[in-house]
Amino acid sequence: MIVLVFAMVCGVYICSICLKQISTHSKAGYLHVQVIQKPCPEPQIEPWEIPYVHYPKPKTYSRAECACNPVRYFAILSMQRSGSGWFETLLNNHTNISSNGEIFSVKVRRSNTSTIGETLDKIYRLDWLSSASKNECTAAVGLKWMLNQGLMQHHADIVEYFNTRGVSVIFLFRRNLLRRMISVLANSYDRDVKLLNGTHKSHVHSPHEAEILANYKPIINATLLIPNLKQVEETTAKALEYFKSTRHIILYYEDVVKNHTKLIDVQHFLKVPLRELKSRQVKIHKGSLSSQIKNWDDVQKTLKGTHFENFLHSDYRK
Repeated sequence: MIVLVFAMVCGVYICSICLKQISTHSKAGYLHVQVIQKPCPEPQIEPWEIPYVHYPKPKTYSRAECACNPVRYFAILSMQRSGSGWFETLLNNHTNISSNGEIFSVKVRRSNTSTIGETLDKIYRLDWLSSASKNECTAAVGLKWMLNQGLMQHHADIVEYFNTRGVSVIFLFRRNLLRRMISVLANSYDRDVKLLNGTHKSHVHSPHEAEILANYKPIINATLLIPNLKQVEETTAKALEYFKSTRHIILYYEDVVKNHTKLIDVQHFLKVPLRELKSRQVKIHKGSLSSQIKNWDDVQKTLKGTHFENFLHSDYRK
């Protein structure tokens, strides 16, 4: 009896072992293998740069081999007819920079801080597809934002967004505000008249088109001239004050034209590989101001003796 009981116990034990092995083999075909994505290696940067280095994850596509390529966010803050269009074409000439133009020229996108934030999120997430989008790995992405496109109105919230999300600011202004005024008036005139075969163009790519547009000489209201120049100065000063807490660089159109090392400074600022940047745009208004203003004598008389007098003589000098 003892031997029989021992044999039965051994048999039950052996059967249970066999059943477990059979169960394990039957489930082996259904094992779920989870692939863990390897984290991106830490970039070799200074500690202060960390908030400005990003690894965006677009919702509309995969960055694939560019997933671990760090991206810097930027915004060009400027005023109309200050050379920002030309400057942006220079940036977009860089293989790794995407600047998406005047996104907030569309009023609905700047109607409140929520829509502004949603639009910026889409841009910096690399989901904003435009002609500036690159096939190569993007290293810097941004937009051009005019001061009168909700920027000053919502400046406190925008500064907070920039500082929280690590957005760097590129200020671009003109030193000679009189030349800017001529460009503004001429552009406004062409918007109505459309001198180039019934088509309005704010920027041109041929000397012939530039010559046609430059033939128009605006009449400047001498009475309002100084108040208008002061208003532009004050707006510029306010913008610099509002956004002084951001990481920023201040550029002037005349300096960029005269000194191409300024473009090297910008590339260093954005931490992108150095490239020679070119633009196809052709300057419209060239030469002395006396040949560009119809009532030159009135303008000259109004500005003489004021701190704006240097605008009468300076071209690309401070």
